[in-house]
This record gives sequence, C-alpha cells and structure tokens, in this order.
Amino acid sequence: MSVPFRAVHQIARPSGRPTADLFAFVDGTLPAPAAGQVLVENAYLSVDPYMLGLMGGGEGGYPLHAPLEGRAVGRVVESRSAALPVGTPVLHRQGWRTHAVLAPEQARVLPELPGVALSAHLGVLGGTGLSAYVGLTRIARLKPGEDLFVSAAAGGVGTAAGQLARLLGARRVVGSAGSPAKTAFLTGELGFDAAFDHHAGPVAELLAGAAPDGIDVYLDNVGGEHLAAAIGALREFGRIAWCGAIAQYGAAAAPAAPHNLFDLVARSIRLEGFLVRHHLDAQEELYALLGPQLRSGRVLAAETVLDGFDRTVEAFLGVLAGANTGKMLVRI
Repeated sequence: MSVPFRAVHQIARPSGRPTADLFAFVDGTLPAPAAGQVLVENAYLSVDPYMLGLMGGGEGGYPLHAPLEGRAVGRVVESRSAALPVGTPVLHRQGWRTHAVLAPEQARVLPELPGVALSAHLGVLGGTGLSAYVGLTRIARLKPGEDLFVSAAAGGVGTAAGQLARLLGARRVVGSAGSPAKTAFLTGELGFDAAFDHHAGPVAELLAGAAPDGIDVYLDNVGGEHLAAAIGALREFGRIAWCGAIAQYGAAAAPAAPHNLFDLVARSIRLEGFLVRHHLDAQEELYALLGPQLRSGRVLAAETVLDGFDRTVEAFLGVLAGANTGKMLVRI
C-alpha cells in the first residue's frame, strides 16, 4: 500500500540570504517498498549551513520542485530487505521529508548505544562531530599541550571540537560565538577556557585578549575576519584546519583574502581545507572515543531542537542566522 508523507521542496533559487518563500511544504504518497527496499519513518532531520550552497543549483545542487536532500535518522517501519529488519535505526540522506523508501546501500545502520539519544547521530556522533574530529586529528594533528582556537564555537562542529580537544589533551581551548549567552555556555558548560562574542569588537583584538600567548591550531568554521585574526595569533609551525566559511554563505561576494596571508610563509603555518566525506573511515574511531564519554556525561550532545516537521524551514533559516546553540535539529 502507498504511504502518505510530507516533504519540503525548494521552489526558487536564492539571491543572497534565503527566505521562507523559497520553500513549499508538499503532501504526497510513497509507493510501498519493492523487493529489497525498506520504508523509513524519519525521527530527526538535520539542517546545515552548507545546504545554502546547494540551493543555487548547478552541478551537485538541489533541483527545484523536489524534496531537499539532507541527513536524517529514523527507524525501519516496513521491510522487504533481510539486511534492514523492522525497527533498525538508520542514517540516510533523504531528509526534509517525513518518510523515505530506501535500498540498503542508501542507509547506514546505526549502533544502539545505551544512554545515547538517536539524535546524537546527526550531531556529535554524526557529520558535525566527525568534521570536528577529522579537523583536529587528521588535518591539524592537535597534540597534547597545544592551544586551540575554534570559530563558531557554539555551533554543531564547534561544540564538538571544544570537547574533543579536551579529550585529546589540549592545554587551552578558546572559542568565538555570536552572543554573551553563547560564550557563557562555552565556558560554563563545555569547558572552554575562554570565549568571546565576535560582535564586541575587532576579532583580532578579542582573540589576542582571550589567547595572549598565541595559539597552535585553528579550526575555522567562519573564514573572513576570523581567519585573518587566527593567522595573526598562530605560533610558528601552527596549523589551520578549514572546515567552513559562514562569513560568506549567502554573501553577494566572497570576502577578500586575509591581509596577512603571507604570514603563513613567514611562520611556516600550514592551512588545509577538508571535506568530511573524504574521511568517513574515521566514523568508528569517533564512536569508540565518544560513545563512553556521552554515556558518562563527560561529553554533552549540545543541540537546539525544534519540534514538528512544519518547523523545518524555520530551523534552516535559524541556523543560518545563528539561532542555535549546538547542532540544530528538527524532531518530527
């Protein structure tokens, strides 16, 4: 039998920051799973800043008048596949809809971790947490006793990175965020040594106050002024792991290159960008490291959760505006 479902379609291309009128909620029906397929009822949807780049279309971009593609977690409710029996928790990329029909190769079976919520697989145990882990361990190769600066530290990647840095032996962890409440959360709840509101003045001056002796590693989620400030604060042989560029998402033009870019040469600083999809083999390492820490409460799965599928667009626009602390999710 066919299954009713609801989805969010993109119906127009953005010009600058997206607005709610670019989206439409569409009701429809899904065919019953064919042989080898399963029906998944989604429980949580992920909304992420990178999606804005795909909304422009082009190669690999989102088509119009179709459900948006994004990460989701849910459980199999109907199965015609021995590999995915009813009740199996899975992660897949056919998000922004209430239900999805999938083949086994389109889903990743999630481990049942006692005491760990399913939503964590979209946050600290998912792509955001994996981005933080890969950035710190494989790209920047953070060593025990080193000092770290994280931009957008109150977001999904940032909250994971600050806590991971502690487990990896960082000496001092500094973060930037977008409000006094967020900086208080970083230092009061997540163990950051210092944090500053980047609206409070020039980022270079704020970073110098928070890390007067400099830093060894910078995990960049912002770009722009933050990147220039970090270059100025990095010690000789420092490393930058460039993960995102919130400063230019939706901007009319990309910001100019940092004025002090040649300092990379003068101080033998290494800058490397990365995409987490090239490091999916690190997923089991992340489970092994963070699973016990989440169960014990030493690591928090920082989340902002909006309830109801009809708030999906609100959640997406909110994460672009910095309305979240931790990973922004929609609970269906």
